Amino acid sequence: MRALFRATLLALTVSVALASSVSAQGPAAPAGQPRIAYINSQQILAQAPGRAEAEAQFEREMNGYRQAVQRMGDSLNTMIAEYNRQEVSLSPAAKETRQKAIREKEDQYQKKTQDLQQQAQQRQVELVQPIMEQINKIIGQLRAQEGYAMIFDAGSSAGVVVAADTTLNLTDKVIARLKAAGPPKPVSAAPGRTPARPAGAPASAPAGVSRPKTPPTR
Repeated sequence: MRALFRATLLALTVSVALASSVSAQGPAAPAGQPRIAYINSQQILAQAPGRAEAEAQFEREMNGYRQAVQRMGDSLNTMIAEYNRQEVSLSPAAKETRQKAIREKEDQYQKKTQDLQQQAQQRQVELVQPIMEQINKIIGQLRAQEGYAMIFDAGSSAGVVVAADTTLNLTDKVIARLKAAGPPKPVSAAPGRTPARPAGAPASAPAGVSRPKTPPTR
């Protein structure tokens, strides 16, 4: 779960680093001598105010979501287990009725978990976005104030910067400004929102559920 949250942060950081290179123009450098610098996004994210709190909040919300999914899985498990126990004594008509009910239950479960997965991803973005906007703002301000033409990301997995003069590293300056600004205002979950499915929860039948011996036919 935390790995997924971090992946979301890092993915958004790439866009932040790129945006910093095309933000509002600052003091002009001498002709033919554009100033460039770089940051390490991973170091910035590790120390960004509010990042740990956002991750912890996401974890708390996911715990509630897991319980909701578990209840749905347990209900489907019970329905299939009861069918398996009683199958030999059921008439053909009763089997068809029970199989139809199981199919409907499975369809509902799949649709619900897919909807919850989308909502979970949206919630991740909501929690991460204020942090990324603050980082982006500070990098843009620093670039403009000090007259850099571009700021690259040495912490990107794409390996934008292979080697560079350490005096061009603005990472500590960005972190210092972030800490001075403090954490951004956290984003609360929208009232009445349906809990989102945690990453890794099944999108079909829950783990351990056995299908009826006579698979329902459509």
